[in-house]
Amino acid sequence: MIILEPNSYALEECLLNRFRSKREIVDITLVDFDNVLYHVSTMDVDKRNELTISIKVNCFDELVGYGVHEILHREYGNYLSQQVENDYNVTLLLDLDNLQQDEAELAKKISYIKRNMMEAPFELAFKYFEQQNDQPGEVMKLSYREDEYMYIQASQDRVTVIFSTRFKEEMDRVFGRVFLQEFVDARRQSLISNAPQVLYSIKEAPLEIRNFPEQRQSNDFSHITFILFPRHFKDEETKEKTVSQIQLFRNYLHYHIKCSKAYIHSRLRNRVSEFLKVLNRAKPENLNPTEKKTASGRYFRQSKSSIA
Repeated sequence: MIILEPNSYALEECLLNRFRSKREIVDITLVDFDNVLYHVSTMDVDKRNELTISIKVNCFDELVGYGVHEILHREYGNYLSQQVENDYNVTLLLDLDNLQQDEAELAKKISYIKRNMMEAPFELAFKYFEQQNDQPGEVMKLSYREDEYMYIQASQDRVTVIFSTRFKEEMDRVFGRVFLQEFVDARRQSLISNAPQVLYSIKEAPLEIRNFPEQRQSNDFSHITFILFPRHFKDEETKEKTVSQIQLFRNYLHYHIKCSKAYIHSRLRNRVSEFLKVLNRAKPENLNPTEKKTASGRYFRQSKSSIA
């Protein structure tokens, strides 16, 4: 099993290859977790030095309300295009003949664009916490997948992050419960006592999100709650790490569920193969009547009773 990276490795490799062959015409569509789309293309054949990178995120309209444009201008201000490609949310425009920074660093930076966009509500929550407000802040919702949601709320002493996910199969729900129980038990160990508190509930939504329409209309959600304490966002480096890891939790959980199911299926196939070998060895000898020849040359048929 692996630890998933917060950036898009496929996008990074695609950009590095394009930087090496600057006159090549490209038109590549990439798919990331949560149905995020990237489109890397040469829009104008006469301007092969210009490369556009567009991204489409399901919850972009919600991110706009949480200040995603400020983050985009901060991270990619020089590369943001005024003309956004159709059916996409953000478009970057690169002049391959006049890149403003190292190619490897630029490819890595652009590959983090989805992660940086999803950081917007977290920044608001951390700022609200630092203001030491007495009342809990707004519950910010992200519809990051179809029929799945993430909620973020800052309060006086913590930041709460809730995932509402759906398991397609009952077996997935069982595996999910086992994994999440391990999260709860692991936190009790002294070596990882600084981990966030994890709560897990089936069907019944946490109090913070019960008033949302999607929670009132459906009861087949599984809810995972992370409680982030000040030590989880005490400085910029810790904030960056926390945001990167918490975003990938849903993908991490379902990835390991699929790996566990694949492992169990492989063990089942091996066991069936061993059982078939045993059955093949247990087959009785051929009991059909046989013809035998006497010394005088006559034939006679041997019956089953005589064989027995």
